[in-house]
Amino acid sequence: MIYKILELEIKVMLKYFACFSLLGFSLIAYGQNDNDFYSYDVEELLESKSIILPEISAPIANYTNAVATGQLLFLAGKGPEDEAGNYMTGKVGYDVSIEEGYAAARRVAIMQLAVLKESLGDLNRVKRIVKVNGMVNATDDFEHHPEVINGFSDLMVEVFGDRGKHARAAVGMSSLPRNIICEIEIIVEFQ
Repeated sequence: MIYKILELEIKVMLKYFACFSLLGFSLIAYGQNDNDFYSYDVEELLESKSIILPEISAPIANYTNAVATGQLLFLAGKGPEDEAGNYMTGKVGYDVSIEEGYAAARRVAIMQLAVLKESLGDLNRVKRIVKVNGMVNATDDFEHHPEVINGFSDLMVEVFGDRGKHARAAVGMSSLPRNIICEIEIIVEFQ
């Protein structure tokens, strides 16, 4: 009787072992496919779209452009600069249109791509844009903050595909530093 119980327990254990082994091999295979992030080179894509990443200067205050912890990279908030390096300023709903705000948020996306490139060395290392916090310099009665921050989000998806889709906040502020149109910070997963 004891031998039959032991034999049954061994058979059950072997079945569990086989199931867990298959699960382990599946996870390994999934991880290998996960390393093939893109079917294209992200940096070549930027070049084909004539997107030129600006030089990123070191902050003049007591902070850094990016901090890595584990596989996450936290990027400090950036404001929009035009191609000449001048701040894009104004208040959306007063002297800046939604379309101009969208364009400003897109410029911030280009600046944050430059920070990512500087931090990671290669934009193909970006595994996922995880979280975006977008702040819009807007009038008290302005209600279209998401439409402005879409300028940032749309470029992230344009560059990284589905890996560029992210959780997001798009909120209004009564003012922003130097009267910039928007400020955006992001969290990125990388390999």
